[in-house]
Amino acid sequence: MRRISIRAVALVVLVAALGFQAAAAQSYSFSLDRVTVDVYWEADGTTRLEYLMTFTNDAFAPAIEYVDIGMPTPNYDLSAIAATIDGNPILHIADSTYADQAIELGLGADSIRPGQTGTVQVVIRGLPNLIYAGDDEGYASARFSPNYYDSSLVHGSTDMTVTFHLPPGVQPAEPRWYPVSGGWPEGDPAAYMDPEGRIAYQWRNPSANGYTEYEFGAAFPASYLPSAAVIQPSVFQRLNIPIDAIMPCLCFSGLAAGFVGWILLAVRMDRRRKLAYLPPKIAIEGHGIKRGLTAVEAAVLLETPLDRVLTMILFGVVKKNAARVVSEDPLTVEALTPEPEGLLDYEKTFLAGITLTDARKRQSALQTVTIDLVQAVQKKMKGFSLRETKDYYRSIMDKAWKQVEEAGTPEIKSQKFEEALEWTMLDRDFDDRTQRTFRTGPVYVPIWWGNFRPSSVPSTGSTGRAAPSIGGAGAGGGGRVSLPHLPGADFAAAMVTGVQNTAGRLVTNVTSFTQGVTRTTNPPPPPAVRTAGRSGGGGFGGGGGGGGCACACACAGCACACAGGGR
Repeated sequence: MRRISIRAVALVVLVAALGFQAAAAQSYSFSLDRVTVDVYWEADGTTRLEYLMTFTNDAFAPAIEYVDIGMPTPNYDLSAIAATIDGNPILHIADSTYADQAIELGLGADSIRPGQTGTVQVVIRGLPNLIYAGDDEGYASARFSPNYYDSSLVHGSTDMTVTFHLPPGVQPAEPRWYPVSGGWPEGDPAAYMDPEGRIAYQWRNPSANGYTEYEFGAAFPASYLPSAAVIQPSVFQRLNIPIDAIMPCLCFSGLAAGFVGWILLAVRMDRRRKLAYLPPKIAIEGHGIKRGLTAVEAAVLLETPLDRVLTMILFGVVKKNAARVVSEDPLTVEALTPEPEGLLDYEKTFLAGITLTDARKRQSALQTVTIDLVQAVQKKMKGFSLRETKDYYRSIMDKAWKQVEEAGTPEIKSQKFEEALEWTMLDRDFDDRTQRTFRTGPVYVPIWWGNFRPSSVPSTGSTGRAAPSIGGAGAGGGGRVSLPHLPGADFAAAMVTGVQNTAGRLVTNVTSFTQGVTRTTNPPPPPAVRTAGRSGGGGFGGGGGGGGCACACACAGCACACAGGGR
């Protein structure tokens, strides 16, 4: 997955930095043509941050499919974040799977392709605890540093505009601004009243760049904010201890932090290895494509997260009328009798495990099911090309989506989606694509839908008109049934949340579950054959070409942010 990381962390107010694994970052190359940043200091003491960033991806670089945004505080609200790419809503806004205290934006079909330009807009509301007591009595200090990137990734000049919108009520003679650091041209910012009637300071430099840390600042009377919203100075500042006196400690702390960071990186890489449940020997290339795998087996081959794989199996047994969900929370599944013909071996063992009432026994049984499934896929792949086979099943997934998206009527679209559901779930962009595809409706829910999501089943014809009769297998002696329907957006939301919730409830912890599988299917090599630096790709101290990082912070609320390293 290719993505650009946009980070925003606290530096008295905000500091931002790109995070990448240094080794992976070498393949990225882009220009940051324009950056417009509006920072609103709200009357309740929270901060609203609005970014407008235009990227041009180099023709030889990989597509930018995701954007990660680091948050300046862990107390953010996903529902208070909105984003677009080239004016199109970004539907995938979630906690980042790659960075701590961050969110991820999935660009989906609007990914920035090689040689193309894309503009990402992000609005983040309600960020607390980002304003500090100023140098002067009764004043609040607001400092901000926009995103900056590793110079090995970004090139060219950036037309950068940063605007501070001061709290409502601040009078023209009261606020003040600080000189911009980082080599910004000298000069006063433009001062004016914005459309909301607030005093605004605006700095612009058409010849800025995307790899320098510029810091902007302003101060205004703290009386315009709740007293609890202004963070007080640190102990060092209150005791008037100069920064030089504690710098040796800070340097030592920096070395210690670097060592701890190295350990954390090693732990992260080891954790990533533990989540790779297919053994490396499956990648030894054979010849030709292994056809005939089921969608679930293809998901294992593509190393889809195991909670999603188990969800796909659950869909399969529910569609075959072999099981039904009795309760969604807590998840309770019961097997239906008589057992239908044609169940696959892993579906039978899955049914035996998922219907256990003891959570620990159920997780152990599902691990056994998964281990057997992974080993079966490994055996089937012997002598075949892993690369060609993966591409083949990705093409099946793309074809399945295309048939759904190009369906001429809601009835046909609903039918195609039901038929190809497991194949569409191979898509890492499944959530967003489902919501885009069924943005409008209606959608005629399949006859087995009530056995999967009993809480979301509408009554037939609930929208005031009779649902059409659609024939299909399992419709009761081959007859025709009248299917209930939902508005497209409601169905998409129910499908996405159903998949997410089910995946989260099938096992108690997906990481420990996967590691339990990996210990059998892809155990670590014995210590005698390990090589130094096996985890590789380090982004600390310039390792792997990621650039060095040496910074120290001592002021209240400071946090250092260095370009390079990271993901």
